[in-house]
Amino acid sequence: MRFIVFTALALMSQMASAETVQVKYLGPVSLDAFTCTDVHENSDIARICYDKKERYMVIKLNKTYYHYCEIDAATVTSLQNARSKRDYFQTNIRGSGSDGPFDCRTHPIPKKYKN
Repeated sequence: MRFIVFTALALMSQMASAETVQVKYLGPVSLDAFTCTDVHENSDIARICYDKKERYMVIKLNKTYYHYCEIDAATVTSLQNARSKRDYFQTNIRGSGSDGPFDCRTHPIPKKYKN
């Protein structure tokens, strides 16, 4: 009986653990503090995850997660509500290659997400 209870508790703790994703140029990031939205439209954007407290977004483009720093909630909401999420992302969020309005190379990554 103890074995069954122990096994059940172990399985429940595994299920309760947060999802972790591999973010390009950073490494593993736990999504436990994020609110995530799956995107169900014909777009290269598949998922948008946002930690409002840290102003930090992780976005899945095709099969790769990328991160954006110091991004405000209004911008993320506008992205989520945009008719074309790809167009909104390209115009308002994505950088030029070396910089952008929320580029984590020029805006600090929240300490709790640094590896």
